[in-house]
Amino acid sequence: MATATAFAFLVALEVAARHYGLPGPITNQAREVICPPKSGFLLYAGLALTMVVLTWRQRFVALGAAIGIDLVFSAVRWAFGAEVTRGQPFGNGALWVMLGCAVVAVTRRTGRERVLLLKGVGLGLLLVTGRKTGDAWLLITSKTRPTVLDRYVATADHALGNPSWLVGRVVTATGPIGFNVLDVVYGQLAVAAVAVALYQLRDVAAERRFPRHHLVRTFLVIGLLGPAVYMIFPVVGPVFAYGTGADHWASVSLWPERPPHGGHWPVTDLWPRTAPPVTAPHPLPYDGFTPRNCMPSLHTAWATAIFLHSRQGPRVLRWAGAFWLVATLTATLGFGYHYGVDLVAGAVFALTVEAALRSHDRGWDPSGIRLVAHGTAVFAALLVSYRWLPLEMARHPWISGPLLLLALASVVHDYVRTVNRWDPRTRQTAPRPAPQHELIRSGRGGAPGGTLQGPPGPG
Repeated sequence: MATATAFAFLVALEVAARHYGLPGPITNQAREVICPPKSGFLLYAGLALTMVVLTWRQRFVALGAAIGIDLVFSAVRWAFGAEVTRGQPFGNGALWVMLGCAVVAVTRRTGRERVLLLKGVGLGLLLVTGRKTGDAWLLITSKTRPTVLDRYVATADHALGNPSWLVGRVVTATGPIGFNVLDVVYGQLAVAAVAVALYQLRDVAAERRFPRHHLVRTFLVIGLLGPAVYMIFPVVGPVFAYGTGADHWASVSLWPERPPHGGHWPVTDLWPRTAPPVTAPHPLPYDGFTPRNCMPSLHTAWATAIFLHSRQGPRVLRWAGAFWLVATLTATLGFGYHYGVDLVAGAVFALTVEAALRSHDRGWDPSGIRLVAHGTAVFAALLVSYRWLPLEMARHPWISGPLLLLALASVVHDYVRTVNRWDPRTRQTAPRPAPQHELIRSGRGGAPGGTLQGPPGPG
């Protein structure tokens, strides 16, 4: 049932994308069988997820085959003089090996072994397809939402002191080194998620089964639901609405983006030097190609999910999860891709999705329902306040700013308290009663034929 629903969703996105004259997620994924992929790192991350169901010998064979196929593709492109102008010159081999594993599962495996291998292939392909699905969603937001609500969010952001402008000046001052280090962290978030997921799935090959809950589930659900909020609350971000867009970083980026159709349509060139004035906001007409992908910040949501799932790992993984969260938050603000209030909404969104998935696995007990309802209510209240109360928030920052942070803190506190109660490793257990013979020996119990001693009387 879930597979049929996912396939129907992909077909619907494919039809919607082709309505606007562009290929959808199915077409883009099929092209990467031959054409240079958009992200070779992501394809190899997907292959790594597939390999969790394989033995170590099979893993080395699969990885070697993927690298060999990539070398053949590179040699053929070089022989025919085909330059890779878009995408990356590797990754096709990883996709071929994942598809080959699916063929092996259908033709050479039976029973539980076939199901397990198909689940591994499905997990790897879902990671890659999730990226294609997100790209299609972003296309749809830019085509169906001709106006954006950046003025509302920028006004509400005064409650937090306009952090994007502050961090943007800091990142700009660091020059190419600071920008490109953060750009690697920002761009390879899915690879970091796979590193945490591989730790969680490390025993799959030995136990021949997947755990009930792991990071990949949360990652995919966030990517599936988040763009739906983009449709409700379209925002392009400070560097696009109040700056020069991708051109701002073109001189320092190792991989500069070239905006199509002659650039973006900023309100005025203010970011990151001068914060916008506090005025009554109104919807802003914007171009038809820049994604409306700010509210909530899904990079913040994904980084929060990585942080949460890394808490159960070894110290190195915990430190890596914390670093990725801090670096991602810095990049989202410092690159001008998000306002501060986007990050608050993104963190609440991630905690609510994670709580919902955990509650679903537990059977929706009252504590889980309360936790999800709390997160949903706070998230809805944030969106309503950004849309209908931004001017009041900007005029009273010493009240609205702490209230925003308290709303986030309430969800964090409720999540930590509830999940710790669910976790058997942290659950408080009642003290076990002492054995009967110990009670007798200490004089606090009775023996057959003896007298039961009570507590001493007063005095």
